[in-house]
Amino acid sequence: MNYADLGLRVGIEIHQQLDTRHKLFCRCPTELRETEDASFEFFRYLRLKRSELGTEDRAAREEVMRSRKFIYKFYDTTCLVEADEEPPTEINREALLIGIQIAKMLNMELVDELHVMRKIVIDGSNTTGFQRTALLAFDGYLEVDGRKIGVATLCIEEEAAKKVEERGGEVVYSLDRLGIPLVEIGTGPDIDSPELAKKVAKKLGMILRSTGKVKRGLGTIRQDVNISIEHGARVEIKGVQDVDILDRIVEYEVIRQVNLLKIRDELRRRNAKVCEEIFDVKEVFANTRSKILKRAKALMAVKLEGFSGLVGMEIQPGRRLGTEFADIAKTFGLGGIFHTDELPAYGISQEEVEELRRAVSAKDGDAVIIASGDERRVRNALLRITERAKFCLVGVPEETRRANEDGTTSYLRPLPGAARMYPETDVPPVRIDEEMRSVDVPELIEDRAKRYVEQFGLAEDLAMIMADPRYSEIFEEFAESVGASIAARVLHIIPSQLRKDGYNVDGLGIEDFRLTLSLIRDGKIAKEGAEEVLKILTEEKLGEEEILSRLSPSQDLDDFIARLIEEKRDLIAERREHAFKPLMGLVMKEFRGKVDGKIIAEKLRNAIKKELEKS
Repeated sequence: MNYADLGLRVGIEIHQQLDTRHKLFCRCPTELRETEDASFEFFRYLRLKRSELGTEDRAAREEVMRSRKFIYKFYDTTCLVEADEEPPTEINREALLIGIQIAKMLNMELVDELHVMRKIVIDGSNTTGFQRTALLAFDGYLEVDGRKIGVATLCIEEEAAKKVEERGGEVVYSLDRLGIPLVEIGTGPDIDSPELAKKVAKKLGMILRSTGKVKRGLGTIRQDVNISIEHGARVEIKGVQDVDILDRIVEYEVIRQVNLLKIRDELRRRNAKVCEEIFDVKEVFANTRSKILKRAKALMAVKLEGFSGLVGMEIQPGRRLGTEFADIAKTFGLGGIFHTDELPAYGISQEEVEELRRAVSAKDGDAVIIASGDERRVRNALLRITERAKFCLVGVPEETRRANEDGTTSYLRPLPGAARMYPETDVPPVRIDEEMRSVDVPELIEDRAKRYVEQFGLAEDLAMIMADPRYSEIFEEFAESVGASIAARVLHIIPSQLRKDGYNVDGLGIEDFRLTLSLIRDGKIAKEGAEEVLKILTEEKLGEEEILSRLSPSQDLDDFIARLIEEKRDLIAERREHAFKPLMGLVMKEFRGKVDGKIIAEKLRNAIKKELEKS
């Protein structure tokens, strides 16, 4: 596709957890827990309130229609702030200093005074019904491929609760994650291709990791992507965890919007319209073979005039317009929908389809949507689906969507509006003084990697790994004394191999690597022995003496070589100096990783030389 002709505009929001000791508005640790460790659980229903200007947020209004019960798991590492039973404390100063450091790395202007705001969120992910957020910096930029990409805002905000499961009208959340400090970075809509979007996200991720003060691992960083094309609409795609599929997500969203515009044009050509009446069609399927419809408490349908053939039209790989309607039904706790573009099927007969059409007075060019389940949920879901179907006559709706693993997206909720923000009155403002502004800016990982390539001769990909703050300090400590390639092998290559072999290398820490490298530096083990040391340390934390006792040779090296010379006297007499290679193999088989190979070679050559001198 020609993205310039389509008028593609993309902006990225990065949400990154900060590695602080405490949460943002309380003194609980930022520690994740297993749900079975929960001390107890409680539940809430969240309601919609008007903003200070008397308006309602459209995303919150739809959430209320879903009528869901929210269950929260509480731990001994959480407190009454997370449960919304106690006011928040002052904002975490450690998180602010990390945020200022990141803002300076992105060439941003800091605010003079930080004010916390409340952002209405009533999907249950916050017990309060809102998320606390604060603008810290604005109007910055980063450079990617020689282009300047604007960075509009940087906010410090609290992480949401972790969703554990959904079961019909109930959603279970875990409070261990709620309140962990986040930095939210939003670029301007300056990105104009899927490839550039991925590069910008990777550059932002690299900048964040360069601080050494962000959490690592699955779920600690998320990308949201705002995408629009000319004549389309701004769509926010939430929760992209794998940056490597970000370009595909942008591409697929462009395809979706282009196809929705094609559907709009065809519907207008057909003079299509949406009937607002909801029909009770339970009698139509009184004797159905469909197991889903047979057990349904309520069966209702809506008629879409002129939509025949378009509900089943593919708008993203493997997803159709009907899938968009099904996504909406699922957000109301239903299993999905049936529509006449895909029937007869699923146990529904041709006769039942014809009877359904008669029941709703559908003509040949019309489509019919069927939903089943609890009566109130079915009715609310169909009301929302008719709203969405009406928008098919307009074009692309502004909405928030969820990223799927294959790069496609699913409907989540309408795009929130300005009505969702209002001041937080429980948290005092913070003046950003000169002391706070004076934090140091760390060396970027990519700059450090270039230095490692030049200084140590590392390959570029290995240099990028060693330049990461997880490795850089200890790498530089030992690169000169043991050699850069040996240090990199101990820190990264050997653990990667051990992981493949089933060893639990996640438990290896900096001190384990320091011990291993110190043993090599001090000549107490050969470089080949590092793998054996790390294997031992994955299973048990031992000191230097205990490690060496585990690794001590079964026989003294000098005694072994002396016996070998005696046994192989004929070979030495026959091959003279050329006997070294096969004998070296025999010694290394016994002492590899336990004694430096140079020492073994020197001792063996001297022993062979003495034997030849005797003869």
